[in-house]
Amino acid sequence: MATANRQTGRILRSLSGFYEVQTDKGLITCRGRGHLRRGAQVPLTGDMVEITVEQGKGMVEKLLPRKNSFVRPAVANIDALVIFASNVNPVTEPFLIDRVAAIAGDQGVPVYICVNKCDLDPAVDLVRIYRNAGFPVIRASAETGEGVEELRGLLKGKLTAFTGNTGVGKSSMLNRLCPELELATGAVSEKLGRGRHTTRHVELYQLDADTFVADTPGFSSFDTDQMEILLKENLQYAFADFADRLGQCQFHDCSHRAEPGCAVRAAVQAGEIEKTRYDSYLKLYEKSSQIKLWELK
Repeated sequence: MATANRQTGRILRSLSGFYEVQTDKGLITCRGRGHLRRGAQVPLTGDMVEITVEQGKGMVEKLLPRKNSFVRPAVANIDALVIFASNVNPVTEPFLIDRVAAIAGDQGVPVYICVNKCDLDPAVDLVRIYRNAGFPVIRASAETGEGVEELRGLLKGKLTAFTGNTGVGKSSMLNRLCPELELATGAVSEKLGRGRHTTRHVELYQLDADTFVADTPGFSSFDTDQMEILLKENLQYAFADFADRLGQCQFHDCSHRAEPGCAVRAAVQAGEIEKTRYDSYLKLYEKSSQIKLWELK
C-alpha cells in the first residue's frame, strides 16, 4: 500500500474547493480536509500549508501560522498591498481607498497607491491626497508604461496583493510587468464608468525568483459591506496621517468627531490632514459604532 508523502508549500490559487499548492517538488492540486472546510480558518491564496500526496493526489492537512489575512481581497501572508485607483473611467472614490488602507494599516501591512490611467487623466487631486497622507504614490499608465519600473522596484522581493475597484487596470498592469502572463482584461463601460470582473478569483503570479503578486477581483462601492469593519477604538491608529496628533487632544479618549480641543480636527481645519481622509474616518467610525462585541466572538 502506498504511503502518503508529506510536503509543505504555498497556495497559489484556490477555486471551488481545489487548491494549487507550490512545493519544492512542483505544483500540486489538492483538496482540503473536512476539518479545514468546516473550521474558522478557510485556506486562502498565500497560505503556507502542509499537504500529503498519495498516488498523485494532494490533500491540504494543516494551515501553518499566518502573519496576516484579509476577507476582501481574500489573501494571506502578504508583505504589502497595492491599491489601484484612477480618475477616469472608472473614477475611484477616496472612501474605497481609505477603507482598504485602514484595514491593511490595522494589521501593519504597508500600503502603496498606484494611480493608473494617468495618460488619460493625471489625477492631480488623488496623487496629492495620498502623498500628503504619507503613502508611497506611483503615477502610472499600463497603456504607456509610465510608472511600471517604479512599481516593479517596490514589488521586488515581496509577496504583494493588487486590489482596487473594477476596471482600474490591475490585470493590465500585471501584463506590463510580466507580458508572458497574458491575463484577460476587460473594457470599461463608457456609460456606466465601471469594468467587468475579468479576474474572478485570487491568484498568485511569480514575477521572478523572490517576487510574487496576487491579482484579485475588483470591487465596487457596494462590495465594501463585505470588508472587515475595524473596532472604533482601533480606527484612529489605522490612519497613519493622524499619528502625530494622537495624544495631543484635550480629552484622552477623544473620538475626533465633535469634542473640543481635538488635535486631529484642528489639523484638518489647518489643511494638514486632507478633508477626504477625515471624512472617510467619520464614515468608518459610524460603521464601527454599529459593531456589537458579542457578534465578534
